[in-house]
Amino acid sequence: MNKTFNDLKLNSWLVRQCESLGVKHATPIQAACIPRILNGEDCIGCAKTGSGKTLAFALPILQKLCEDPYGIFALVLTPTRELAFQIADQFAVLGKVINLRHSVIVGGMDMVVQGRELSCLPHIVVATPGRLADHLKSCNTFTLKKIKFLVLDEADRLLDGKFDIQMKTIFSMLPKEKQMLMFSATMNDTLQKVQSLTNNKAFLFESDVTVATVDQLEQFYVLCPVDIRDGYLVEAVRQFLIKNPNASILIFTDTCKSCQLMSMTLNEIGLDNVALHSMASQRERLAALAKFKSNQNKILVATDVASRGLDIPAVGLVVNHIIPNDPKDYVHRVGRTARAGRVGSALSLVTPADINVLHAIESFIGTKLEEFPVDGKEVARIFTQVSVTKREAEIRLDETDFYERKETNKRKNLIMEGKDPDEEAAKIQARRLKWRKEQQKKRREKAKMKLSSSNTDMSFKVKNKKKSKGSL
Repeated sequence: MNKTFNDLKLNSWLVRQCESLGVKHATPIQAACIPRILNGEDCIGCAKTGSGKTLAFALPILQKLCEDPYGIFALVLTPTRELAFQIADQFAVLGKVINLRHSVIVGGMDMVVQGRELSCLPHIVVATPGRLADHLKSCNTFTLKKIKFLVLDEADRLLDGKFDIQMKTIFSMLPKEKQMLMFSATMNDTLQKVQSLTNNKAFLFESDVTVATVDQLEQFYVLCPVDIRDGYLVEAVRQFLIKNPNASILIFTDTCKSCQLMSMTLNEIGLDNVALHSMASQRERLAALAKFKSNQNKILVATDVASRGLDIPAVGLVVNHIIPNDPKDYVHRVGRTARAGRVGSALSLVTPADINVLHAIESFIGTKLEEFPVDGKEVARIFTQVSVTKREAEIRLDETDFYERKETNKRKNLIMEGKDPDEEAAKIQARRLKWRKEQQKKRREKAKMKLSSSNTDMSFKVKNKKKSKGSL
């Protein structure tokens, strides 16, 4: 039986706020976690994408804040900027009636403005680890020593090693007594590390994970040669739009360059879209996401910055232009559709080299992908136009400052980590030189062995010749 939010002992004003959002019944993770959090327990929640994990921690935090309001009351950490803004928006809507003050602390925005916001001690701070760590190192106008809650959203990603330095800085500034709330859709291999962070025995909620994706998601693959993958992508997207003209499509690719090129190519051939990747400025990223969410553009081409947590109800199809090597990344990508009980589809373009990856994904999610029929003749007809258009886009991209921005971003990141960019570049150059020398040495040794083997064969032949002459 579905529980209502009244059954979970939430305040009436929070129940009304949920009803205004069209949410009347609690999902399993909400029904399980909210009472435990209100009871003061640490909580680890692992449930499928689209299962309502954000409300599972936001609602009890707001109820506790209402009882004892002060800033900074709760800190929410997320791995991506876009997810940080989305979580902050949900807090803002739910907490409007109590005049909630919140602040989003992410990279790509003015640090001075963010510093001012933090000095005003907002109730809720939603941040990415890198930018928050920078503020903690350089600013003494705010403190995290009095926080009541620490939330790690997408905890497995935050604890996979990439953010270790920043997380260490942040944790050194936190109080020992706090409630830890950690949520993700894929936490199997990091669960032990997550549990070690809690001061007391945390309540663990795990949904049925025999199948890692929701039942409402139809999952397909298209087997295609690697050289004409782009043609199959265009044809599959066209087929879907003909059948579902009002649906939105989210296309995932692997790198910033691939993302930008694919976006430019699709725009040229009449499939209007926007691009979302880490090489774009934060203003461009927010604008692209706003256009996609508001249905101004029905197609979003993105890297994995869009794979975690984003809730865009209109997404009807997720396409893996490049299938991810890590099955967890696949689960998060396809989780952008078929959310909150809606129906959705996922399509992965698979080359012969990706067959093992496909099998690993099927084993991880506990279900088999079906083959999606794409007209090969139609692909052959459009492929020349697609490939020529992409090559022209590549030439135009080379003429922009795209690569300069990439180099600038690299230097900025190194400076933020306390490293000298020129020194690091010299180290990379030295490693490359060493690698080249090692390769040359290996080639020389290989050539010597080959020559030695050849000489041995020749001497063996000569000896055999002499023996045969003697016998005659």
